Parts: sequence; structure tokens; C-alpha cells
Amino acid sequence: MVLEGETYFQALKPKPFVSISLPFARACKHHATETFGAKRVYIIVSSSISKTSSFTVLKDALGDSVVGVAADLRDLAADLIVTLGAGSLTDGAKVAALAAANGAFTLDALDKLHIGADPKHRAALQACTIPTINIPTSLSGGEYNASGGATDARNHRKAAFRHPSSGAQLVILDPALTVSTPERVWLSSGMRAVDHCVEGLCSSWFRPGEGESEGEDRRKAEVEAQLVKGLSLLLPNLLVTKSHPENLDARRSELLGVIEPFRAFQSGTSCVMLPSVLRWNRDHGDAWVVARQGKVLAVFWGDPTVADALKRRGLSRDTAGAGDVVAAFVDELGMPGCLRDVGVGRDQLEDLARNAMTDRDIPTNPVAIDRVE
Repeated sequence: MVLEGETYFQALKPKPFVSISLPFARACKHHATETFGAKRVYIIVSSSISKTSSFTVLKDALGDSVVGVAADLRDLAADLIVTLGAGSLTDGAKVAALAAANGAFTLDALDKLHIGADPKHRAALQACTIPTINIPTSLSGGEYNASGGATDARNHRKAAFRHPSSGAQLVILDPALTVSTPERVWLSSGMRAVDHCVEGLCSSWFRPGEGESEGEDRRKAEVEAQLVKGLSLLLPNLLVTKSHPENLDARRSELLGVIEPFRAFQSGTSCVMLPSVLRWNRDHGDAWVVARQGKVLAVFWGDPTVADALKRRGLSRDTAGAGDVVAAFVDELGMPGCLRDVGVGRDQLEDLARNAMTDRDIPTNPVAIDRVE
């Protein structure tokens, strides 16, 4: 049942659904009770957020159904997980739910569940049984995919966990909740969402193949429209949030913009590397690569607010490339724009390049990369 004033829709298939337009605590209480019939709610919240009024409001709304966060999901028979926060909290909930479903309550047992584990163990994975509500406070977007990461304390290596049943059944979006998110966290996670859209628009997935059907052409047009929509929601509103952090309409648009690249697909880079990647691909790619980057340029220059920001940075629509506009946008947000800005020195570049060649996403670059230069 949808509450009066609530906007409720399916973000992805088969999940999650999204609730927006209501205060997060009211929406969470309603869906915990009415949608999931939960009696014992297990809340995962960061140490910093647990000290804020946001956590108090949520805890008061759920009342006696709250289960101690440190207690074991299985032993307490928790029937709903709620995360308040983003990033590692969202990942943690995915891993915890998968571990609970598979009786993995030791590091050795958990080690059999990750993507790189023995296939015979992976084949026997049981589906998650405890539903999850995510209430994000950043634009990282982990709520919209089934993958989660966890670091093994024994060797400090991060492992990826994934199962079709993983992830949230419901995401509750509340722009007012995010006003207290530190600016750096909000803008950097927003830039990550921009990355998803830009990388998606430039993806080799769009390169025409022989004998493509009308259905394939139609699907590509749909995906492109989703990526353009996401980028169009994110770019101007990130600039608004930078100058007017209390603007809730801008935050609402950003929260909704994050969803679009996940409706299409995603690949990853960062505000530090994306401009250089775009420039390298343009210089080494064919006319198709340049044309795809033109799709990105059209969105940046097509919004008056963004175009004005680019002009302030000395760019011209006639001469600026996609890498140039992304770099200028990052600079306008006050984010780091090169490896030096994040503490990576020239002496580390060779190791960085060599390690990058082992990354599973290297073969997906629109221009083939087969050696360290």
C-alpha cells in the first residue's frame, strides 16, 4: 500500500522499488510493517550517523521492533535489515544477508562465498531470506546492484560477493536527510554517478555489429536515453548543490539521476582518471569513438547552467573535447583532478599501469589497450 503523498516506483527489475517524497522515518515504518510485515528489524548504521538525530528519529519510528545492531541476524531471527547510510554500509548488508542465508558466520566460511571462491561452493549458494531496506545518504548508488564487497581482515584483500537475491528490496530516498552529508562525500559520490553515465555513453557496447536486429537497435536507443537522462539530472544539480547545499529540489534530482545508469549498465572510473581516459581514447580511437564522446559533449553544453560553468573555465564548445569538459566540471566542483592531487606520485605510475593491465575492465575500453606505455 502506498501512502498519501508518497511516490513509489520500480527502479529496476526485479528489484528494488523506490519510495520518495516522504520523510524517511515515516516511509520506513510504513513499509517495514505493511510491505514486509517485519517484527524484528536489524539496523546497520555508521558510528557517525548513530550519533545524529536521523538515527534517533528512525529508531523512535520503528519502536520496539529494533534488534541490537551487534547481535547475530540468525540468532535474533531478524526479519528485516535497514541500512541508514551509504557505501560500505550498503555493501555490508548485502554480505551479511548472504552470509546469514548460507550459515557463514566465520571468516573461513565466508571465504567460500565470494566471486573468486571454488565454483563448487558458489554453485551451492542459498538465496538471501532477509529483505533489506536501504536509506542512502550519498550518491554512490550501491543500492541498485547486487554486488557487495568486504575486506578480509587476515590479508586486507577486498572480496566481491554477488547473488541474484542480494541487495535491497526497497530504497527510501529523502533529500532532507542528505543535507548533513559532508560536501566532499556528496560531490565525490555524485561524480562517480556522472562517471557511470559518461562511461556508459562511450561504451563499446554501442558499437554497431553486423546483422543487428531492430530489437537490438531499439534497446541501444533506450539505454542511451537512460544515460542521457541520468547525466542531465546530475550535472546541473551537482553545481546547484555546491553553491546552495540546502536546495532539496536539486538533491532530489541527483538522487533520481543516480538510478538511470543502473537501468542501463555500468562501468567504473573516477573524477581523477576519467578526463585522461577520454582524451586518450579520442586521440587513439576511430571516428566512432569521437562520435560517442560527442554524445557526452551534447549533454554538457546542452544545459545552460553547466555551459556557463564551462565557459567560466575558459572552454569553447567549438574546441573543447569530452575530456576537457569533464575536467572543467570536476574543477568547478572543487574535486581532485589528477593523480597528484590524491597523493599518487610519478614514481608510482609504472606500478599503477602494470596493475591496471590486470583489471577485468581493461578489455571493455572502447580503444584496445594491450601494453603499458
